[in-house]
This record gives sequence, C-alpha cells and structure tokens, in this order.
Amino acid sequence: MGESISLLGQIKEKFHCEPVDVRTYSPLTLAFIGDCVFDLIIRTVVVERGNRAANGLHKTKSAIVKAQSQAQMIEALLPELTGEEQSVYRRGRNAKSYTTAKNASIGDYRKATGFEALVGYLYLQDNTDRILELVEKGLALTDTQI
Repeated sequence: MGESISLLGQIKEKFHCEPVDVRTYSPLTLAFIGDCVFDLIIRTVVVERGNRAANGLHKTKSAIVKAQSQAQMIEALLPELTGEEQSVYRRGRNAKSYTTAKNASIGDYRKATGFEALVGYLYLQDNTDRILELVEKGLALTDTQI
C-alpha cells in the first residue's frame, strides 16, 4: 500500500510548484493562505457535524472564523506555542495591513492576522497535524462549540 500524499503535496506536484523556504514569505502572505486553511477546517467540521441549510452552516462557520473569535483563540493558545510559532504569530500580528475587518477592533484584527499567519506557516510546512492540534485546543480553551 503506497504512502498517501498530503493535499499540499498533491497541489505542488500537480502544478509543478518549486520548493520555497516558507520563512521567506511575508506574514501577510502567510495570513492569506492561513485564513483559507482555517476556514476550510471549520467548514469541514461544521458540514461533517450535520447536513443542514446553507444559511445555518454559514452562520455557525462565521461565528468561529471571525477576527474576534480568532483573537480569543490565539490568546488562549500562546502558552502552547513553540518559540518559532510565537515568532511567526508576532510577525503576523505586527504586519502593516492596509485592510481591517468590518466588525472587529484593530487589536483583534491584528491578533487574528497573526493567528492566520501561523496557520499559513504551518500549512506551507505541511504540518497539518500541528494545525489541527492547535485548532482543537483553541476551540476547547475558548469553550467554542461547533
């Protein structure tokens, strides 16, 4: 039985992506992909927990992926992060973004951007196990129900 290739590995292989040192990416680039990865994880869990109307799925997902919820999650997770992960988070949090969330404070938006940068960094390192571990812990530490 062959070894399975991760989604990231399959994408890189199919589209002939050259290897890149993830540490060279800007924190906002990491947040760009991390936002999508976190959203996909939460959407997957929401869908797997029950087939229901799209509007209900969207409301449940949106409550979890909004900046305020991500900020609470990363605050709770900070003691759990390695030094390298904390550094990636801080780079993302401190990045100068020219956009802001519609319904979030600047502080929450920056923390959420740092969280997304961390998720993007871990994803591009193909460290899905760590992403899922942090999301699971973050949901538990913030008492977030899906």
